[in-house]
Amino acid sequence: MEFTEWAKLQEELLKAQLSVIRSYVKSGDVGKERKVSPFQRKSQMGMITDILSTAGTPLHISEIIRRVKQQYGTKLDRESMVSALTKKVKKGVGFLRTGPNIFGLKEP
Repeated sequence: MEFTEWAKLQEELLKAQLSVIRSYVKSGDVGKERKVSPFQRKSQMGMITDILSTAGTPLHISEIIRRVKQQYGTKLDRESMVSALTKKVKKGVGFLRTGPNIFGLKEP
C-alpha cells in the first residue's frame, strides 16, 4: 500500500470515529458513567444532619458513624466528628449535645 492510500484510509477512519463521538455528544451519553452520585457530593456534616434528621432523636457518635457508613459508604473519623460536632454545639449552630458523645439536631 502506498503512502497516499494509507493516508486516505487513516482519514476515513478518523472521520468515522469523529462521527461516532459527535453522535454521543448530541445524545448526551458522554460522561454519564463518570457522574458523581448525590451521596458523594454531600459534606460529612450534611451526612450527619441527614442521619439525625431521619432518626428524629439524638444518637451516639458510634451509631451516627455506623449509619453514615451503611447509607453513604463513607467511613468517618470518630475523633474528628466529635470535635466538629462539639464546636457546632458550642457555637449554637445546628446541633445539640444531650449526653456524652450523644448529638442531636437543634430545633429551628
